Amino acid sequence: MNKVLGALGGNRAADAFRKTVSGDASGAPEWSQQMAIGNDVGLFGPDSAVWQVHGCIATLVGGIRALLMQAAHPAALTGVAEHSAYDTDPLGRLERTTRWLTITSFGSTEAIEIEARRVREMHKRVEGNFEQRSGEQARYSANDPRYLLWVHCAFTDSFLRAHEELGYALPQGADQYVNEWAKSAEPLGLSSAPQSKAELASVMDSFAQNEVASIAMTPPIVGFILKPPFSFGGLFFYRILANAAIATIDEPFLTVLGLKPRSRIWLKVSKVLLDLLSYMLGHESPSQKIARARINALQ
Repeated sequence: MNKVLGALGGNRAADAFRKTVSGDASGAPEWSQQMAIGNDVGLFGPDSAVWQVHGCIATLVGGIRALLMQAAHPAALTGVAEHSAYDTDPLGRLERTTRWLTITSFGSTEAIEIEARRVREMHKRVEGNFEQRSGEQARYSANDPRYLLWVHCAFTDSFLRAHEELGYALPQGADQYVNEWAKSAEPLGLSSAPQSKAELASVMDSFAQNEVASIAMTPPIVGFILKPPFSFGGLFFYRILANAAIATIDEPFLTVLGLKPRSRIWLKVSKVLLDLLSYMLGHESPSQKIARARINALQ
């Protein structure tokens, strides 16, 4: 199988994918060595629901969905438009997000605190005014608990929905994942993250009824999320995953984002492609392997 994939250019495709997501063709950028520091398991551990979900290839669909969902809130959308290089350096933004997710999921508490400190410092610069659904102006800050809650919930909901609806196993259950991942928000300054799937659904419903809205910047940013500057082959693969992500988004978020419903066939197609990609990449990332070695050394 490996020889066949190599002949078809599978190894080159895998290297290109690793570089796109992590910034390094080996999948082990310099920051992945932070998984080796510290003398504890971290917030989670190999048997956790977080390792199960975030170590799964379904995070590719979950990540696209999270970007779209976060764009449904005008404060989050304005923050991205005004304070990130999403249009000129989209891969840099993706790499930074991957870095935080990976270190928080698999790192020690020492590594997590170092990374959280970096993110909090970045957030200090992310503030300004945004247009509410009423049309009135209001202040936003990336360190504001309400802003943090939306980003956390959109992220949690997206990774969970993608994992479940693509048909990947979660033996620990959805409630366990939501409960565990709530701990990830505390180093960033959020202490009120949902603790169960039902609580998560309730918070998302509250945002849907009271805060999500489409503003002038919504169409161009959503359009960019759905068509980033990838190669032809990369964009072809990405669009399949994006359609799968949209297939898991409900109303009113679809309307706010200006999207039409997608057939669930895209989930089945994506599952086949993701399983193949997982075989090509290996079922554990280099970062996970480093983290597992750190944990094994504690025993």
